[in-house]
Amino acid sequence: MKFAIASGLAVALAWFGMILPGRQTPAAALRGDRAPDNGVWLDTLDFASAVAGRAPRPGRSVRNEPMSLGGQSYAHGIGVSSNSELWFDVGKQAVRFDAVVGIDDSRKDGRGSVSFEVWTDGRRAATSGPVRAGDAPRPMSVDLKGVRYLVLLVGDGGDTPREDDANWAGAMVTMTQGATERPEAIAAPADQPPAIASGVPPAPRINGPRVTGATPRRPFLFLVPATGDGPLTFAATGLPDGLSIDAKTGIISGAIARAGRSSVSVTVKGPKGTATRDLTIVAEEGALARTPPMGWNSWNVWAAAVDDAKVRAAADWMVKSGLAAHGFQYINIDDTWEGERTAAGEITSNAKFPDMNALSDYVHARGLKIGLYSSPGPRTCQEKFAGSYQHEAQDAATYAKWGFDYLKYDWCSYGEIAGRSPSLEEMKHPYVIMQRALKDVDRDIVYSLCQYGMGDVWEWGATVDGNLWRTTGDITDTWASMSGIGFNQNGHEAFAAPGHWNDPDMLVVGKVGWGPRVHDTRLTPNEQVTHITLWSLLAAPLLIGADMSNLDQFTIDLLSNDEVIAVDQDPLGKAARRVSRDGWTEVWARPLEDGSTAVGLFNRGPVAA
Repeated sequence: MKFAIASGLAVALAWFGMILPGRQTPAAALRGDRAPDNGVWLDTLDFASAVAGRAPRPGRSVRNEPMSLGGQSYAHGIGVSSNSELWFDVGKQAVRFDAVVGIDDSRKDGRGSVSFEVWTDGRRAATSGPVRAGDAPRPMSVDLKGVRYLVLLVGDGGDTPREDDANWAGAMVTMTQGATERPEAIAAPADQPPAIASGVPPAPRINGPRVTGATPRRPFLFLVPATGDGPLTFAATGLPDGLSIDAKTGIISGAIARAGRSSVSVTVKGPKGTATRDLTIVAEEGALARTPPMGWNSWNVWAAAVDDAKVRAAADWMVKSGLAAHGFQYINIDDTWEGERTAAGEITSNAKFPDMNALSDYVHARGLKIGLYSSPGPRTCQEKFAGSYQHEAQDAATYAKWGFDYLKYDWCSYGEIAGRSPSLEEMKHPYVIMQRALKDVDRDIVYSLCQYGMGDVWEWGATVDGNLWRTTGDITDTWASMSGIGFNQNGHEAFAAPGHWNDPDMLVVGKVGWGPRVHDTRLTPNEQVTHITLWSLLAAPLLIGADMSNLDQFTIDLLSNDEVIAVDQDPLGKAARRVSRDGWTEVWARPLEDGSTAVGLFNRGPVAA
């Protein structure tokens, strides 16, 4: 979460003709190659250590094309995407900042919408107001006398960041006559880490989802998530016929004999006491994912470096870290597991995964479930690996035979089949085919649609029996990416319900890296709190994308806050919406099953220097 100084905001709207201190540099001078007297082009500074994530484009648009606004080319300037934040230390000899702002001409017929803001020493000094694709460029000029820190912000206009190719054209700082210093591009000052709850109470407690579902007569597996000083013992009364609970592990397994809903009383005992809670088990067609899936996915940490050993380690550490005891249950393998097809067309795993049955057995023995990845196209996103095109029924049967519980189905090369932008029905078609294939196998497999929000998938994902669907492109571990995705989910909440969830992509906390090397997430601690808070309000899947064998205490505490998890897993299944927005501050809220309301208060403004 970011914190801004909220009082005394001085707003200078240059394009409304308001009087500005100092003399504004003529727009024509900002288009040239040579800086006016005492001027310093900001794109000539070194941004190497100043920006986390997608770097700005010095002198070019964000797509690395010549910069152009209103039909005029600019030799200097900074091209950025929306939700960007650029910091500069302008020292003590700066006089004025000037730029011309707008969406690059290459997107003038697009759907982009942004807002530009200039902040000085924690106060907003100028704003462009809403800027849309094709709008006339707007000059901005701000007095820098006595200012130390200059911050250039680009907001997303309250919608998605799509086609938000924003230009700070001719961005220049004018220095005093005979200045002996230059502005410097710097990283945003570190914010103070938040104080969050840590540790597990010694008394037994049952956590995680309060409802789960399965298809009658198919394999059932559910680990009762419970914390407290051990050893713990488990019991359950009211289990449907066909299920039993392991008193030592808390694993409920078997196959439900007949359709119906059961209210099961689960009891956990330990040296420090006893806890009892009801668990509703729904046994019917379409009963999967009654709450958003929680677990782990390999991509954001290992990408193509994933292998059998890393997946087993993830399962081990899901239990050892205690996160399984808070409701995290899926261990999902993303792309690059695929091998060649046999002469009969059956998919095999490659050398990194020598025995898929043994791997699924290993994960299941810990009370966890295991997931897999494929594509409706002939190849997966990593190109050389086989997708499921024209082998859908065969692949679904293989996944079931191997013992898998979850399928992420990624659009990728399917788009090449049509050779053009697909119609809505063409977009649905491959997902319908795999849906039918999954329905025919004798195993419950959660169905995750991954096609990046195309065709407003949230409006039709449930009609193809999708249990969750990606609403956005891939997330990265930056504030611009995470906030741009999370705060643009408003309006999707109407389509979320038990069994069907909007998916704003995986969590980028802990150590990530897209393999084989990993690094600490570039989100600050406060930004990570925002990440988990917002995803829980959105009733989003909570799929960890980190190295599970190397979790620090902050990440464990962040992911194991049972009150926050309870919001995400609330049985009512109503996702949050934005109920208020005022500049960079927002209020989101969702109703809960017990009649209360969960509310999130967010300040997305720049941290005060």
